[in-house]
Amino acid sequence: MVAKTFMGLEDILAEELTALGAKDVVKGCRVVTFRGDKALMYRANFALRTAIRVLKPIKHFIAKSADEVYDKIKEIDWQEYIGEGKTFTVDSVVYSETFSNSRFVTYKVKDAIVDQFRERTGQRPNISVSDPDVRLNVHIHGEEATLSLDSSGESLHRRGYRQEAVEAPLNEVLAAGMILMTGWRGETDFIDPMCGSGTLPIEAALIACNIAPGVFRKEYAFEKWADFDADLFDEIYNDDSQEKEFEHHVYGYDIDFKAVNIATANVKAAGLTKHVTIAQQDFKDFQGTKEPAIIVTNPPYGERISTHNLLETYKMIGERLKHAFKEGDAWVLSYKEECFQQIGLKTSVKVPLYNGSLECEFRKYQMFSGKLKEFREEGGIVKTEEEKRQMAEKRRSWKKREYEKQQEELINNEEADILNFNFTSLEKERAKRKKDEGRWSKDKGQRDRFEGRGRTRAERQNERKNFFNRNNTHGHGYGKGGE
Repeated sequence: MVAKTFMGLEDILAEELTALGAKDVVKGCRVVTFRGDKALMYRANFALRTAIRVLKPIKHFIAKSADEVYDKIKEIDWQEYIGEGKTFTVDSVVYSETFSNSRFVTYKVKDAIVDQFRERTGQRPNISVSDPDVRLNVHIHGEEATLSLDSSGESLHRRGYRQEAVEAPLNEVLAAGMILMTGWRGETDFIDPMCGSGTLPIEAALIACNIAPGVFRKEYAFEKWADFDADLFDEIYNDDSQEKEFEHHVYGYDIDFKAVNIATANVKAAGLTKHVTIAQQDFKDFQGTKEPAIIVTNPPYGERISTHNLLETYKMIGERLKHAFKEGDAWVLSYKEECFQQIGLKTSVKVPLYNGSLECEFRKYQMFSGKLKEFREEGGIVKTEEEKRQMAEKRRSWKKREYEKQQEELINNEEADILNFNFTSLEKERAKRKKDEGRWSKDKGQRDRFEGRGRTRAERQNERKNFFNRNNTHGHGYGKGGE
């Protein structure tokens, strides 16, 4: 099988799959391949925090033309996968010079399936884009093609607890990956001083309690498959033996009152009001912690505020971390180097991550009282050997990707140069050269310059939600916003 994820989260996803019992786990670019049975496929969809979707390949083949794609797809017995009266849809991902348009590949696959049904049964299955019974995924890289069944359906980042969201909310899969990357599993309090719609606090509470993110989902694509085992999935869904008590607390703050209301509603929908407190508070009013804690936050990047105010915001973040958060780790996600520079603190870990199309960095700041020299003399470690190794490995991986991208751009530019090159006659070239020599002799210093840039799931979900929210009198005071 294949679990897809965001670039930068492959290591975390591989660790999750190994913990679930997957075999032959192999990391790729934005994917992790693995082997397992039907139960593992169900569990992967239900329990993985950093997977976007889980695919089950059913055919690998070489395709050098559109006709070959059609023929290879038509070789499959589609009645085994698409039952009578069932609908289907096809998604295509193409990286190939032969197939420049992924939509064209989609049409070819659909045509092959429909034509086979017409020839064998005289009827054709219907296409449904919004709610199909069977989802197919075609991936073509060069001439290598893979056809898979999509076992997830709607992207797994859509947990089901989000009632509303602020503008450009943090993706749930990315949020969970960031938290897991810090190594935090609930050993201390968790703080997000700029929580927005509450994604980081909610994902943190789910991790601390070891609650599977799939408990909120209404359905998965595999539930519509002909071989779906409802009893097996109910057993996986109702197994809460791995859940644990969370002895600390999660805090989310935001200066925007609307964001606070949205985050509060989302926490309640997730049934986590016992573990998560949301309050209105400006980060500049942050007064520190009584006990060790971790801060993980995703500040604004500058799309909606001026550059001056943006830099002042990051300067304030550094000031608050330095003077109010003197014990613990702070992790900040951003994508502008000048923003990180304004924080003004020594970074111990830098992890490259993509937030949508933005190439960001997730940086760790280890906070301590006193001076760095004194901290080290007392045995303090800013960066462990394992963190150094992981950072070096990630830098090599990203440099390799950047090099390959640059080489591809270079080749494309060279091809364009050749296509646009105009040949001139030898006489014209000599005349031009003579003219240039005469001009250059007047100014010998001048040179040309060139530039290169059991119960129904709804009932079980309501029961879980009511259980966590019932008789909630838990209120932690925290700084000025902990009411």
